[in-house]
Amino acid sequence: MSAEIITIPCLSDNYAFLLHDGATGQTMLVDVPEAAPILAEVKARGWRIDKVLLTHHHPDHVQGLGEIRTAYSPQVAGCAADARRLPPLDIALAEGDELAIGGLAGQILDVSGHTINHIAWYVPDARAVFTADSLMAMGCGRVFEGTMEQMHDSLQKLAALPPETQVCSGHEYTAANARFAQSIDGGNAALAARVAEIAALRAAGKATVPSQLSLELATNPFLRAADAGIRAALGMETATDAAVFAAIRRKKDMF
Repeated sequence: MSAEIITIPCLSDNYAFLLHDGATGQTMLVDVPEAAPILAEVKARGWRIDKVLLTHHHPDHVQGLGEIRTAYSPQVAGCAADARRLPPLDIALAEGDELAIGGLAGQILDVSGHTINHIAWYVPDARAVFTADSLMAMGCGRVFEGTMEQMHDSLQKLAALPPETQVCSGHEYTAANARFAQSIDGGNAALAARVAEIAALRAAGKATVPSQLSLELATNPFLRAADAGIRAALGMETATDAAVFAAIRRKKDMF
């Protein structure tokens, strides 16, 4: 496989990602929290940035774009329906569209909830999905603009991808998310094992992102609204999955 994914820490807890196609030498940058660490990584690898994908309009995902444009003049892609809130786009996208870098082609998914018109990019040949602030390691983004139902639907769309898919999400929130998960899913042995792994990674100064979708399905409470133990803990044994998800998200907001 010619795909290589590089996770770049930015700001205090953001991540940007490089997807590099070794066959063609082309590179996609996903989100631009700040330019300096991205430019340093690209220079160290002898690469260049050919395209940039912006997942949503929040400043901590777009604010470094000006310096990247000055350095490499990449094509910039983003959601057509959110163009008024994004920097100028060269490629305007909607759900179902294809976005490619070199020989690596992926599908755009609408994952509204955190914001309206938040998009994700699923690249089968890289076994990766770039989810930013929709599905996150051990969590999901706070629902700022969309509805709880929208966010639940978006997460179900991502949960249906192949379980070996690597989830490239936008923040290092995993340890805090894990503490919350334990508060409502304390009997989950897979969760207990993951908490220990997260602690070891962070103690070593290593990122917990990307994470494998199969692990998210086993441990992330926002994907586990159908779980009987979580439903019992919330006293929602007969509620819909969407209602249970909404209750979990509201509890996390106050945690």
